[in-house]
Amino acid sequence: MTKSIEIQVLEKIKRSPRGALFFVDHFTNIANNKSTNKALERLVKSGQIERVAQGIYVRSVIDNYIGKVLPSIEQIAIAIVKRDRATVVPTGSYAMYKLGLTSQVPLNIVFYSDTSARKIKIGKQTITFKKASSKNLAFVGEISTLAIQTLRTIGKDLATADEINQIKKILKNENPKHLQHDLQLSPVWIRKLITENE
Repeated sequence: MTKSIEIQVLEKIKRSPRGALFFVDHFTNIANNKSTNKALERLVKSGQIERVAQGIYVRSVIDNYIGKVLPSIEQIAIAIVKRDRATVVPTGSYAMYKLGLTSQVPLNIVFYSDTSARKIKIGKQTITFKKASSKNLAFVGEISTLAIQTLRTIGKDLATADEINQIKKILKNENPKHLQHDLQLSPVWIRKLITENE
């Protein structure tokens, strides 16, 4: 007897560790999207998986003390980027967090992206993809990209001496060729801030 779509979907989910994120198109080898959606919704109703956002599901990690642990907004954002094979650049407070200038994970994560502009709501949080020009996506250094986006977020003439020194210190870990490449793409005022007193 052939197994129901629901059982096949659940079996596939269970082959991955708890906490792994699943999208409807992970199950194209089992059934079409409409049937898969129905199977996933039934699995949500029976409490076997959780729906974390439109079309995104997880079999939660179970902690001995706090019970179900859902993936963070950052984990969800990374999973979406991987699925879409998107080129993205973290911006705003998320860039500052990734660079280590703040330990506070932002409620809203914003990326420049080569995919279509859209917002994904995760509870009270939001992941935003902003369509960006090819120049804004042409950075090659991970650290220098974050540093440039962080300074853009802080704003011209608003970065404190401490922030500038911290950014310069972090940039010492960047590949010098990548840094030079990325500085050529950055606004003149950012280039001056990063290179002065060198």
